[in-house]
Amino acid sequence: MRCVAALLLACAASAAHAGGSLSSSRFCDRSQELSAAEQDKLLRFAAVVREELAATEGSVALISRSGLDLSRFGIRYSHAALAWRHEADAGWSARQLYYACDEGRPRIFDQGTAGFAMGTDNPQLGYISIVRLPLDTVPPLRQALLDPARVQHLLAGSYSANAYVYGLQYQNCNQWVVELLGAAWGELPDGADLRARAQAWLRTAPYAPEPVTIASRWLMLGAVFVPLVHLSDHPQEAIDAMQLQVSLPSTLETLIRQRLPASERVEVCHDGKQVVVHKGWEPVAEGCVPGANDRVVVLD
Repeated sequence: MRCVAALLLACAASAAHAGGSLSSSRFCDRSQELSAAEQDKLLRFAAVVREELAATEGSVALISRSGLDLSRFGIRYSHAALAWRHEADAGWSARQLYYACDEGRPRIFDQGTAGFAMGTDNPQLGYISIVRLPLDTVPPLRQALLDPARVQHLLAGSYSANAYVYGLQYQNCNQWVVELLGAAWGELPDGADLRARAQAWLRTAPYAPEPVTIASRWLMLGAVFVPLVHLSDHPQEAIDAMQLQVSLPSTLETLIRQRLPASERVEVCHDGKQVVVHKGWEPVAEGCVPGANDRVVVLD
């Protein structure tokens, strides 16, 4: 599941199928047939991402990837995870929430760098964002991230692609990440009510994501037909205004930048012909067009 991508695009799909409910499996991850050339280029793209992670001073970083094309909504990244460095071999894995279609519930999943970087829908254009945290801020985050009890107590029992940021009924992938950040930064002890305490801490941070504007009532009605999209957890005034507060990779990056201004951001993108490494908080140009100071790795 491409996380928040389902909020916008699955709703659009549902509008075309109004009159009958759709199964959640329709919106689960689908394997994609890649040509040998496409696979080779994506693996080389993943190798550059791995190099940038390896250059990270600390052992935890926020990592996000593009999924379905949401550019018409002003959204580049839909799925975030926390990458962590293995002590044994210095390799990296991305710990993330995903929707387990066969079980019908969210799960926590560790994925290698190559798998994470290649998990985009368009083999011709992809983006990865890495936020490196100040070294002295990493230990409590790493401790929380690798604590099995806290990781599971922060996991909701039900999934919603458009989960409300301050609701406990549902959760999406980005919401799990930001609640783990809250639990770590707040140094919150483990417990069954950890999600509620993490959200209370985030309110004081303050964490207030810019609302996602839903431009059509038809898209709002999509929640009736798409099993992984819900409105029942959102305040009625937000539904009436068609502006939903949902955690996105961009809202997590904004929180990190505000709280830890010494953090550094790197974007790695490819357009099927070249990989571009772009450093700084200003986004790389649309279409993965390199700027004057960007590093370029030719794929062809």
